[in-house]
Amino acid sequence: MGIPLIQQVKIASYIVGKKLSGQSRYPLAMMLEPLFQCNLACAGCGKIDHPKDILQKRMSVEDALSAVDECDAPVVSIPGGEPLIHKELPQIVQGIIAREKFVYLCTNAILLPKHIDEYTPSPYFTWSIHLDGLEKRHDASVCMDGVFDKAVTAIKLALSRGFRVTINCTLFNSEPSEEIADFFDFAMSLGIEGITVSPGYSYQHAPRQDVFLGRTESKQLFRDIFRLGKERKSKWVFNQSSMFLDFIAGNQSYQCTPWSNPTYNIFGWQKPCYLLVDEGYAKTYKELMEDTEWDKYGVGINPKCDNCMAHCGFEGSAVNDTFAHPLKAARVATFGPRTEGAMAPDLPVLYGERADATAVHIPISAIQRRSATTGADAGH
Repeated sequence: MGIPLIQQVKIASYIVGKKLSGQSRYPLAMMLEPLFQCNLACAGCGKIDHPKDILQKRMSVEDALSAVDECDAPVVSIPGGEPLIHKELPQIVQGIIAREKFVYLCTNAILLPKHIDEYTPSPYFTWSIHLDGLEKRHDASVCMDGVFDKAVTAIKLALSRGFRVTINCTLFNSEPSEEIADFFDFAMSLGIEGITVSPGYSYQHAPRQDVFLGRTESKQLFRDIFRLGKERKSKWVFNQSSMFLDFIAGNQSYQCTPWSNPTYNIFGWQKPCYLLVDEGYAKTYKELMEDTEWDKYGVGINPKCDNCMAHCGFEGSAVNDTFAHPLKAARVATFGPRTEGAMAPDLPVLYGERADATAVHIPISAIQRRSATTGADAGH
């Protein structure tokens, strides 16, 4: 299990090529949202808070593939809404695979058995099935009973057909670490390729705001989970870099790199990232990269960003640190995230009453250099 070698090699070659060319901002994974409509109304989701006419809009195959070409990221993640509602999604997926991009189709899996024959197993295609915990926890998260059982049945079906399958898991508050560790053990027992995990980000438009973790809570929760995994000698495989896992365990002080995970949806290229939905849109990928005021976003820079530790903002930061400090990354990959001792310091607050007036104009690039050094000093 784990990410296939062909994907590891292609993505590593892509990153090395970008770094050798001197590019500091480039995409690692593109988020392609072909619709916002969903067949669930999860408590922590802010994506379905649109009027009916917007929820009924569908991205065309042509627009989807043009955006993939324009961005040219090696990985394309297709979230929603529920993507399987889109009638032309098989053509979109086929077009992306033909370009030898790695596709992760994110789904709650309710419609997967109905549509599975429209897709063909490929090393470039993965079902990324949403599971937030064991039955009681997951069904509460998606606000509907019976969804967990449907998702597990769909996972088994997809695996039996020879598909790559991962699960994507968002953790919210009041989740006992023992229960999550049990869930990870169960998930791996299904035979999936790996787990993509992230703390829930507090969407402004989510119907409930009491379900989200704070930064300190997130770090402690992941430390507790990873410690249990070591004690149990569990064989968890995560579909993420080891340095991102070290970050969510509180051992690295990263600033986000939103340009590493750009989002294209029915409105255009979303500024600045997948999670902030009220910051405007660019008509082209070039405009997104060149005209977005990136230095106005980030932890300690913009209040909307302060509680975020989501993988779509910080995986790119972790990958950059991996290439900058390979020995540190190798230690983390070998021994796992540190679960004891002091946590890495939070980034400085550069706004409001606590801001250092002399530091208000420090650009994100400078903070990233400082945080990379801090992360290295945190050590293992």
